[in-house]
Amino acid sequence: MSEKKNENGYKGRFREIAAVLHKHEISKGITPEKLRLILEDLGPTFVKVGQLMSLRSDILPKNYCDELQKLCSDVPPMPFYEVEEVLRDSFGYEWQEEFEWIDETPLGSASIAQVHRARLKTGEEVVIKVQRKGIYETMARDIGLMHKLVSLVPPISITDMVDFKMVLNELWKVTQEEMNFIIEAGNMEEFKEKNRDVVFVDTPVLFKEYTTSSVIVMEYIDGYAIDDKEHLLEDGYDMNEIGSKYVDNFIKQVMDDGFFHADPHPGNVRIRDGKIVWIDMGMMGRLTERDREQIAKAVEGVALNDIGMIQDAVLALGEFRGEPDPSQLYKDIRGLMAKYGTADMGNIDVAEVLQDLMDVMKENKITMPHGLTMLARGLAHVEGVLADISPQINMVEIAASRLKSQFIQNHDWKKEAKSGAKSIYLSMRKAVDIPALVADLLDGYMKGQTRINLDLHAGEDLANLLRRVTRNVVMGLWVMALLISSSIICTTDMKPKILGIPALGAIGYLGASVIVLYVFIKHIFSRK
Repeated sequence: MSEKKNENGYKGRFREIAAVLHKHEISKGITPEKLRLILEDLGPTFVKVGQLMSLRSDILPKNYCDELQKLCSDVPPMPFYEVEEVLRDSFGYEWQEEFEWIDETPLGSASIAQVHRARLKTGEEVVIKVQRKGIYETMARDIGLMHKLVSLVPPISITDMVDFKMVLNELWKVTQEEMNFIIEAGNMEEFKEKNRDVVFVDTPVLFKEYTTSSVIVMEYIDGYAIDDKEHLLEDGYDMNEIGSKYVDNFIKQVMDDGFFHADPHPGNVRIRDGKIVWIDMGMMGRLTERDREQIAKAVEGVALNDIGMIQDAVLALGEFRGEPDPSQLYKDIRGLMAKYGTADMGNIDVAEVLQDLMDVMKENKITMPHGLTMLARGLAHVEGVLADISPQINMVEIAASRLKSQFIQNHDWKKEAKSGAKSIYLSMRKAVDIPALVADLLDGYMKGQTRINLDLHAGEDLANLLRRVTRNVVMGLWVMALLISSSIICTTDMKPKILGIPALGAIGYLGASVIVLYVFIKHIFSRK
């Protein structure tokens, strides 16, 4: 009975989606604005999917990502009796046993969860983040329907660049993690531990005993939003100091920890008691040590105008979707260098460089690690906050200063010296062997034992030249064969004859003459 009910719900939802697509005339193609409107009409699940898609600027065109970022996450709140049901299912008892009160009006309501202010019977002021009732099943159903709809969507401009099935699989994975509040609780604890020694950074206290996969309880944070300049100035805060510390800590999260807040907009960063308090750890980015090294290498390559260094970093960071074309990648990076010229490291806009590199990777069908797309989003938010609260702060200078300090403090010079000495030793050993290797190579060549394999990526001009040379060689062989065979025939008394010459031999001479004339005319016209 329940299976039949689910099937009917599945079909009903499919009809709703089909009606929305028909309303927006998707058969005539899709534009960024049309895609946003479609997702809004399809409801909270698709809005969330659109917001996650806006992060993937490595596979979606920038104009689509920019438009999807306009999707509003505020949705009508679920009624309080549903909140009580979720709490009862999660705790196994009525919420009144542990809480003195819960404000029925939510502080905020989004597509996956909503937040209520409350007070524990022990007196602590807290907020309760409650997952929407049935949201997991709803999103699983809608994602499944989207997989089916992908095969029905007509050819549009972005389908050649995007593997929608891959995107949907990744979005579902990210959404599942975001819907599991135990993961968010773990993020809060990890973030707190990594920033324990930063005196100006704080995170809300987590009440683990009340935290489940669908409910998370944490300390209520008052204070001011980081962009509330009016009240911050009234309380005597220095906006430049706030901006500098905000950037410094974000760079520390990225380059030192490899674990950073991927959604650092003003609503998730508050100022309380002289500290920057980071809240909402549902969306966090991770970068491996190798990823961080390659990002730093790419930025350094831009500063040094070293195309090879950038290309190596890009290839190390990403993964080709299809057959790689290193020559095209090199050409695109060279175009990027023309934009920045020989900019000094301190004058480089890291967020802009990263976005431009992502565009290059997208054009060359290179998929980036998810952490890098999260970083691009985070940097955009940080720049936006800085532009608002302290526009004179240079994020790049702060980042460069931290990176230089980190390099000096953390660089293992003893290890580097040992590694350098070892490299020199190995190089000298190989250099001594070069004459012997050359002698062996020449000896093998003289004996016919040496084979050389070349992997050539020919340009179009070279390819045309090779085709012409091959064609002319083949034509020459035909001419030679015709002349030799005709000459042999002419020494015989073969009949019939033309002007005393065997007819077959005469035809051979004529054929050879036609081929020579054709090659000559072709050569003249190709030069012109």
